[in-house]
Amino acid sequence: MQLRRNEGRGAGGRQMFWLAGALACALAAPALAQDKKPTVDELQRRLEALEQRFGGAGTATVDGQPLDLSALDQRLRALERNLELQEEVRTAKEKEAAVVTVNDKGASFKSGDGGYEVKIRGLLQGDGRFFGSGAPAGANDTFLLRTARPTIEGTLGKWIGYRFTPEFAGDSASIVDVYADLKFSPAATLRVGKFTSPVGLERLQSSSSLPDIERALVSELNPNRDIGVQLQGEVAGGKVGYAIGVFNGTVDGRDAVTSNPDDNFEYAGRVFVEPLKGSGGFWSGLGFGIGGSIGDVEGAGNNFLPRYRTPGQSQFFNYRSAVAADGRRTRWSPQGYFYRGSFGLLAEYASSSQELRVDGATAELETTAWQATASWVLTGEDAGYRGVAKPARSFNPGKGGWGAWEVVARYGELEVDDGAFPLFADPAVAARKADAWVAGVNWYLNSNLKLVVNYLQTGFEGGAAGGADRPTEKAVFTRLQVAF
Repeated sequence: MQLRRNEGRGAGGRQMFWLAGALACALAAPALAQDKKPTVDELQRRLEALEQRFGGAGTATVDGQPLDLSALDQRLRALERNLELQEEVRTAKEKEAAVVTVNDKGASFKSGDGGYEVKIRGLLQGDGRFFGSGAPAGANDTFLLRTARPTIEGTLGKWIGYRFTPEFAGDSASIVDVYADLKFSPAATLRVGKFTSPVGLERLQSSSSLPDIERALVSELNPNRDIGVQLQGEVAGGKVGYAIGVFNGTVDGRDAVTSNPDDNFEYAGRVFVEPLKGSGGFWSGLGFGIGGSIGDVEGAGNNFLPRYRTPGQSQFFNYRSAVAADGRRTRWSPQGYFYRGSFGLLAEYASSSQELRVDGATAELETTAWQATASWVLTGEDAGYRGVAKPARSFNPGKGGWGAWEVVARYGELEVDDGAFPLFADPAVAARKADAWVAGVNWYLNSNLKLVVNYLQTGFEGGAAGGADRPTEKAVFTRLQVAF
């Protein structure tokens, strides 16, 4: 194929330039069918080369025939549209491609449009327990795997969220959390499944974020995980959170069994307010609220009546085996926290009342508890309800990084109704009051690894033969925690 030009100059030359450029695009079209297609930049360079070579005026021909401008224009437009379609296909594929992220928060897989997501997280806690004086029978010094929980959570489109958390620590596997969220808006989400009942402040705190190794005495009164339906959300720009739900019902401080143990339901709710959240002022870390539950309970045994434990996880109170729950159970718990810079303070009160029956006698007994926990981050990071999020300088001794260090102290009391003794509870084995304090140090090596040491001491009123006080329980607990 040959391209010739006449000797003309001026306007005719410019016309020849554009004709030559169009011809170059037309000639390039077959090449686009090959594996390696020319880019727009390459076509531009070819046009510039043709302008330099055929810069004069005249009449262009191909194989001795005049150029058909209409046909050439159609081929050029087809070529341009083909390039546009290729770009649209490439962009669509990029949007459809899954996004994989792996960081200190775990691994996540998200669809290109962001509608579907799977997150994989985990929590491992290995403890050492070493008892001093006052340890009850069976409280042996030991190492144990306290928690082994993988978590799978994410979203199924715009409206549905989910979470599944099994527990593999202990003698058998169990399910800790399993629920689905129907997310109408931030102000209204419907949750269905097994999850923490919305009553206690410390109970709602993740075990990975606790300032101490074990929870306080006040959490012995508030329900743990239950099975039911809950409406929850945040309003007023996230300053007010609420939750209200219907549940099978569970005893104080424990998880629900797999099904409803009687023919009654429990109603629970909570409101929590952070009036100056996000303001940046002195009181911006202040939050307070109240939670509670109410429902009827009928039955005897561990699925209906509570047993209370010390922070050292030894039982110090239980009802007599002949006692049965026979009516209304009511809980209420005012609560609050304040975080400012490196300082943190969390306080909570709880009351649990239960109607009981034994040998024809009935009574409504109330057990109360309270606690206060103070913390201070020595290395300057911010304290918070979710713990120290990330050390300013992760552990790296070769470069002067030693992680974050936090000291904590907690005091709490639990008191059983005097009317429980001696008819409903045996004063020779069940204490009427316990007071516990804990002091500890937390070392956050990085955002995933945490080492904890606690000293625990619990004193009692009653709980021993002859009306004597049960010996003071003393222990040292340690923990290595890996969370991602």
